[in-house]
Amino acid sequence: MEDDREWMYEGRIVNGMFSNEWGDKVDEFVAFALRHPECVNGGTAIRCPCTLVKCQNKKFLNVETVKVHLYRNGFVPDYYVWIYHGEKQVHQRCSSSVRMSASETDQMVSDNMNHTTYHRMVCDAAGPEFNPDEEPNAEARNFYDMIRAGDKPVYEGNSKHTQLSAAVRMLEIKCRHRCSQAWFDDMSNFIQELLPQDNLMPLDFYSTKKLVRGLGLPVQVIHCCVNNCMIYWGDDSDLNSCKKCGHARYKQKVRGSRNRLYIRKLKVPYKKMHYFPITPRLQRLYASTATANEMRWHSEHHMEDGKMCHPSDAPAWKHFDGCFPDFSSEVRNVRLGLFADGFQPFGQSGQQYSLWPVVVTPYNLPPDLCMKEEFMFLTVLVPGPTNPKGKIDVFLQPLIAELKSLWGVGVQTYDISKRQNFQMRAALMWTINDFPAYSMMSGWSTAGMLACPHCMEDSDAFRLIKSGKQSWFDNHRKFLPMNHPYRRNTKDFIKNRKVTKQFPGVRSGDEILKDLNNRGLRKVIDVDAEVVNAAISKTCGWNKRSIFWDLPYWREHLLRHNLDVMHIEKNVFDNIFNTVFNIPGKTKDTYKSRDELNKYCRRPQFAQNLVTNKYPDVPFVLNKSQKKDVLEWVKKLRFPDGYASNLGRCVDAKKLKMFGMKSHDCHVFMQRLLPIALREFLPNRIWEPITEISLFFKQLTSSSLTDEELRNLDEQIPVILCNLEKIFPPSFFDSMEHLPVHLAYEARIAGPVHYRWMYPPERYLRKIKHKIMNKAQVEGSISIGYIMDEAAKFASFYFKEGDPTLPLKDKRNEVYLDDIVDDDMFEIFKPPGKAIGAEGKRYLANNEYTAAHLYVLMNCPEVQPFINVFVTEKRKQFPNLNDEAVNALTEQEFPSWFEKYVCS
Repeated sequence: MEDDREWMYEGRIVNGMFSNEWGDKVDEFVAFALRHPECVNGGTAIRCPCTLVKCQNKKFLNVETVKVHLYRNGFVPDYYVWIYHGEKQVHQRCSSSVRMSASETDQMVSDNMNHTTYHRMVCDAAGPEFNPDEEPNAEARNFYDMIRAGDKPVYEGNSKHTQLSAAVRMLEIKCRHRCSQAWFDDMSNFIQELLPQDNLMPLDFYSTKKLVRGLGLPVQVIHCCVNNCMIYWGDDSDLNSCKKCGHARYKQKVRGSRNRLYIRKLKVPYKKMHYFPITPRLQRLYASTATANEMRWHSEHHMEDGKMCHPSDAPAWKHFDGCFPDFSSEVRNVRLGLFADGFQPFGQSGQQYSLWPVVVTPYNLPPDLCMKEEFMFLTVLVPGPTNPKGKIDVFLQPLIAELKSLWGVGVQTYDISKRQNFQMRAALMWTINDFPAYSMMSGWSTAGMLACPHCMEDSDAFRLIKSGKQSWFDNHRKFLPMNHPYRRNTKDFIKNRKVTKQFPGVRSGDEILKDLNNRGLRKVIDVDAEVVNAAISKTCGWNKRSIFWDLPYWREHLLRHNLDVMHIEKNVFDNIFNTVFNIPGKTKDTYKSRDELNKYCRRPQFAQNLVTNKYPDVPFVLNKSQKKDVLEWVKKLRFPDGYASNLGRCVDAKKLKMFGMKSHDCHVFMQRLLPIALREFLPNRIWEPITEISLFFKQLTSSSLTDEELRNLDEQIPVILCNLEKIFPPSFFDSMEHLPVHLAYEARIAGPVHYRWMYPPERYLRKIKHKIMNKAQVEGSISIGYIMDEAAKFASFYFKEGDPTLPLKDKRNEVYLDDIVDDDMFEIFKPPGKAIGAEGKRYLANNEYTAAHLYVLMNCPEVQPFINVFVTEKRKQFPNLNDEAVNALTEQEFPSWFEKYVCS
């Protein structure tokens, strides 16, 4: 093939004139490209392969312009294989001399260079077109510098580290431990003192960064309007003022005397955003042997016993495959999730500054890698200091454009695990946000009486008379079966009201898009959007047309935006706990709620006493001694290491409340402690609904779910909420108490919750926050830190212990089972852990000894056959026993029965 295309670099100019034969060949090349629609943009534009820096197969131009460029500048060097214009075959020289499969050893010798692990890392980062035999251009010189550094030992006689391996190892340590640049420089100076004088160890952070700069991925800095009206990008990149508000793009800083003015020559924008293209980051997942195989896991695994353990098992994923079989036929195409959330980089007490990172993550990976920090890609950094609110779509334009390109055309990508190129495409599955950000992404307002994005205009929320707040009280009977007795109950809910309506179901993408078009809503990037959308939003819940509707496949999704289970669970717990503990300022049982209670419900026993002007106590509030008992119990609780934080630090024994509880603390308390804590103090009719909502969240957040379990939860949750409505006042039920009614449906459609809640994103934001080293340049500091972190993480895959499926370091109490050599020891005595701190000894009380004995027997796999024998005997002896009775009998009699059975 190479011999056939020597014409590309020969015979362009003959006797000072352009050759007609060469022009005919160029026409053949253009015709070849146009025959491959996946490589054509807009019907007439192809990638220009000329030698201009802006082109070089990066920029789409119309075919006539491409011809002119080729006549003037010629083809980019070594483009014998037209992979950017539809040719699938990869030249053998490019693949065989550079790439190695995962099974090949690091000592494999190629024709031209000795491939160590770090040579392979450089070639993986460079891409399949990189050829070490060629003369380097400016862009490739970074990779050649790293290859040479990978051949040189850090000092004479050292066989463990080269100059490159030492540099990337130091960089990885800096990023993992979040060390400062000053620390890095000081440590480098100290290492220089330990090594021989002729060593090649980098002298400081600057020289290290310069050496490994080829491992970094690109970032684009885009100027923005200071009022978030627009970004100077695409067709607007040459404007000098905002086309909406007219504000200047650049600062006009004037210096000098009164007679002579000196204007700054360097143009400094008022505001700028950072965009990190996702295409090279997704390509890098296939460039490394550590991740390339894992990107196909979603199609190679099979569901077991009908349990959904991954989004690929869910109906939403399968529905998308059915709608777009051409996309799903290539299993290496990438499914993405997107989340956005804001944070205060200076803390709550510092300067008010709202920074909004937008992050994408691939769902192709297996459960142990999916949603992990290593595979979360910062994509857009929306600048502060103000919250972008509904204008966040302005900053998402580059991302949406790239997603459209990845969907329509894709990009040639090298899969090192299969040693072949393929056309990688990508699709965004859904967004993950808290409830306020849900409105920013979807365009549906999450405030007011139409806050529920599933019920939409079918909401039955109303405004309370005294407090003026919205209430979702008695908004759940419409989800019950038509023959359920609660529908006819006129006493326990809104008095004298029967419910005959039924929830119509969640609207499809086509129905929503039709509604948006009929109402005439505008995208926020449109010039007249603010005026038009403001008028329309007064009559409905929509406040804009989301930019995500520009994606051609968005309407086909069964679920586009996720309700965040993390924040919903926390808000439900806060309302229950603060009301039961009667926390001043946070309880929902206030004087106003009591005053308006009997205007909506028939509960005369809680009405105000006209003689004393006081309200009677309610049965769902604990008294002072009961609150003390609960808090003392919480203070003494101890959890397994890493399971939960120390809840004892949250106990305020004086004010009889808990404070400073994080979302995960509420998660643990809600699912594990709340039913136990309130069991002895509340009547059964109150304790049971609280326990049921606790168990609902516990089952919903399981790591694996079946369709039958989720259908049961979907049927149970309206009943649970109705039971809570029979207990608590209408002021208790805000939008957060209503949203659980839709969570089981979302899980049934999209799969397990832990792939779609905000815990991983919140932890990732904390990591981003730690990259702020220069508080005067927040966004730039994060950008530099993130690029370095990406390079370090990519390099760590090539360390001896760089398998991303393993943690970087052992936990403080972690012990490997391989260290335990006693094969005769029972499994229950082989825990993967050890004691923390000094060991102590004490004698167990009789009840403690009995409980410990029973626990060991019931949790030892070797004893399970004997338990089965015992249960079989008891069922024969007492045929009418149910499962609960059998379990109780096992706890009482099995230890003594087991002792007699074994001894006999």
